[in-house]
Amino acid sequence: VNHQGLSAASTIAFNLPTGTSLSQATEAINRTMTQLGVPSTVRGSFSGTAQVFQQTMNSQLILIVAAIATIYIVLGILYESYVHPLTILSTLPSAGVGALLALELFNAPFSLIALIGIMLLIGIVKKNAIMMVDFALEAQRSGGLTPEQAIFQACLLRFRPIMMTTLAALFGALPLVLSGGDGSELRQPLGITIVGGLVMSQLLTLYTTPVVYLFFDRLRLRFSRKNSKPVVEI
Repeated sequence: VNHQGLSAASTIAFNLPTGTSLSQATEAINRTMTQLGVPSTVRGSFSGTAQVFQQTMNSQLILIVAAIATIYIVLGILYESYVHPLTILSTLPSAGVGALLALELFNAPFSLIALIGIMLLIGIVKKNAIMMVDFALEAQRSGGLTPEQAIFQACLLRFRPIMMTTLAALFGALPLVLSGGDGSELRQPLGITIVGGLVMSQLLTLYTTPVVYLFFDRLRLRFSRKNSKPVVEI
């Protein structure tokens, strides 16, 4: 009789059928355990790949928050601003929504590979806003343009490089979506998340980024006026 600690233990192994992900299998097992109503003296746990998968999924929120915090700190140092890094980070929700909608559309599971795709999107998508915000800030500081004029010029002059880099990344991910054969079910969620996130962010970035940029710029001016004290000459 096998033992785990001081308790008798039994190991049940399983293989995944075609078209079923590890996340679906673990959810089905947990649901079955709940429906069976096993007594409190009987408990089960995953081991091997399933255990690693559960640990990774439990820490995914921490990983995403850590990545976003790191990006904010780095951008804050580069731009010497607490405000405009938030303008750049405002592009990330649209990419996440696009990735999840694409997974739902293609009936693909939200697996560990899909999570890796969303982490990649964080790095890919924010470059669109970086191109516009960097140009707009430089135009304000050196060109003497107003925020409205600066972000308008940024949208016009950075549209082509934004489209080129986005299409390059999108077409690079298409083979992952369209590929077949052995292991394709592992690669497809990665490609689907990248393509869906890029398409959604590209559709919204050119519209939302200028709005967010102007909002935070006016907010910054409002707080700077409140904090500045009038000088009284005697």
